[in-house]
Amino acid sequence: MLTAMGFATIGVVLVLLLSNRVSAVVALIGVPVAAALVAGFSPAEIGTFAGDGITGVATTAAMFVFAILYFGVMSDAGLFAPVVRRVLRFAGSNPVTIAVATVVLAMATHLDGAGATTFLITIPAMIPLYDALGMRRVVLAALTGLGAGVMNLMPWGGPTARAATATGVPANELWIPLIPAQAVGVLACLAIAFLIGHRERARLAAVATGTEGETVPAGAGAGAGAGASAVAGAGATAGPRPASAGGDGSGTAPGPVEDSEAALLRRPRVYWFNVALTVATVAALIAGVMPPELLFMLALVIALVVNYPGLSAQTERVNAHARGAMLMASTLLAAGVFLGVMENSGMIEAMATALTGAMPAAIGPGLPLFVGVLAVPLSLLFGPDAYYFAVMPVLSAVGATFGVGAESIAQASIIGEETVGFPISPMTGSFYLLTGLAGVPIGAHIRFLLPWAWLVSLIMLAIALATGVIPLWAG
Repeated sequence: MLTAMGFATIGVVLVLLLSNRVSAVVALIGVPVAAALVAGFSPAEIGTFAGDGITGVATTAAMFVFAILYFGVMSDAGLFAPVVRRVLRFAGSNPVTIAVATVVLAMATHLDGAGATTFLITIPAMIPLYDALGMRRVVLAALTGLGAGVMNLMPWGGPTARAATATGVPANELWIPLIPAQAVGVLACLAIAFLIGHRERARLAAVATGTEGETVPAGAGAGAGAGASAVAGAGATAGPRPASAGGDGSGTAPGPVEDSEAALLRRPRVYWFNVALTVATVAALIAGVMPPELLFMLALVIALVVNYPGLSAQTERVNAHARGAMLMASTLLAAGVFLGVMENSGMIEAMATALTGAMPAAIGPGLPLFVGVLAVPLSLLFGPDAYYFAVMPVLSAVGATFGVGAESIAQASIIGEETVGFPISPMTGSFYLLTGLAGVPIGAHIRFLLPWAWLVSLIMLAIALATGVIPLWAG
């Protein structure tokens, strides 16, 4: 019963999210609660499940709210305007250069292994460039996810650390043999960024000449070939913005404010103070000086006091960005309900047991190969804890009967499961952070990124097979 309900729940949620039929909040709360009731759990039990899940994502939701508010205030104060001008001047308003720069920045900021940190740094920094040129934000989210995903194999990253815990093999021993595969994966991500950048440039040229029916999305500055005024406008409204009320609640963001309004909000006299405050905040975030939610709370307090003194001005700035922040915070809390019900009800564990029990004996010797091929799509079904602590140990036990080592199963897993695959996984909180910060619909993001993420994973798998790290067939 739990197995069937688990698969049905995830299937319905994925269909609803991918088809944009309902908001993410409706799907993530309504479907698992209804499934738990059908499975025979009492309202009190479901309440406990949901409460545990909400507790697990509460700090992420708090961090998201205050990060949105902080970067919104910094955007209003004009922090990003000079950055936009300089980078666009350097890049020559070239979508190809900007696309590659997005992946590089995401890789660099993901050295600490924290997806939330990567997205909080990369997305606000790059949004002004994408909006000024009219590049699609779904491209920004996808390239940021690719850069973060390929770096998530690091031994201090969540999946590798979990795999090491589950197998008893030191994380470095799992990761070091995969370095060549990861290096090729990095090159593959850069090549994909180059290709997507060329496609964006061609699309924007077609839009500009009127030969393509597609229009530049809302929040896209002045479209293709945007000039200095568009750059200035985007710089004034950089960073996370409130999403529209339609679709799944994470639609396109409104366009830049008028120059006169932006000029009134800018604070050029404290520009370098704002730069120092932001650099210090990011450095403290990476160094783990204090919990990120508290860090952004304190940074917001300082930013408001220095840039907009007085109750009226501070309230106005908070209200200007509160709608988008609270909208995505509600999505994160809804995800907590979904994860709490799925995990605490036993549905995830039942699904793991059923999947491994149904495995044909004939594929046993090639189990690492099959795991590696399916690792990215499995990220749509299983979060890191569920997979590495529930599914992988069972897979390792099955593989042992065919002479397949647990280390091989673990290395095949971390090539894609919640590494390259984590930016498309609805089972992780940072997924919602990525789509929320970029302001893209969840379904559109998954449809766009899944083929590219899967391709990178398969390329890394091929290198791991060629170097003998992962056996093609045991025995």
